[in-house]
Amino acid sequence: MLFALLCKDKPDHLNVRMEARPAHVEHLNKLSAEGVLKMAGPFLDAEGKPCGSLVIIHADTIEAAKALADSDPYTKAGLFESVDIKPFNWVFNNPEA
Repeated sequence: MLFALLCKDKPDHLNVRMEARPAHVEHLNKLSAEGVLKMAGPFLDAEGKPCGSLVIIHADTIEAAKALADSDPYTKAGLFESVDIKPFNWVFNNPEA
């Protein structure tokens, strides 16, 4: 099953994002190689600066999706104000369909 992780950065935490970014990218590359990560990228504010993230992952349960979200270096660094996890049905332009 696919899950969307909708992550909102804490205000004025761009420095936290940038400091944790190398570990975050390494983490996502590992998940991608394992077939868990389907897509990911930042949300941008009006100035074009990252202010959150959208991550689409494959997990068996919402609990497993939460565990993956909790293991992200951004989460561990305290970047996110909130992380909403929602089941996701990739209907259009899904390369695996």
